[in-house]
Amino acid sequence: MLFEGGFTFSNFLADVLAIFVFVVWFWLLITVIGDLFRRHDISGWGKAIWVIFLVVLPYIGVFAYMIFQARGMAERDVQRARQAREELRQVVGFSVADEIGKLEGLRKSGAITDDEFTRLRAKLVA
Repeated sequence: MLFEGGFTFSNFLADVLAIFVFVVWFWLLITVIGDLFRRHDISGWGKAIWVIFLVVLPYIGVFAYMIFQARGMAERDVQRARQAREELRQVVGFSVADEIGKLEGLRKSGAITDDEFTRLRAKLVA
């Protein structure tokens, strides 16, 4: 327990908070390591230095990586999501032209309005 005095509600809340902080930090560590090893723009030595930094100074290492690489992490996540979506479209046989045809049918049947059609079509084309 974090505090003396037996099992009290405040001790319970402090323990729950400590566990929550540890889980969040561990999740951040896994996210950082996953991003680090998926990168192609950094050499093996650079990755090794980051890993050593994460092992020797774990909290500072995680926060330093997130501060210095935050924009790159976000861009790589968006790129991976876009690539996964395109791969899924190829496997499933998704075609933008087919989807626009389906939207046109929905618009003609009155299931969606012209505004909804325009918004959904723009989303498909983008």
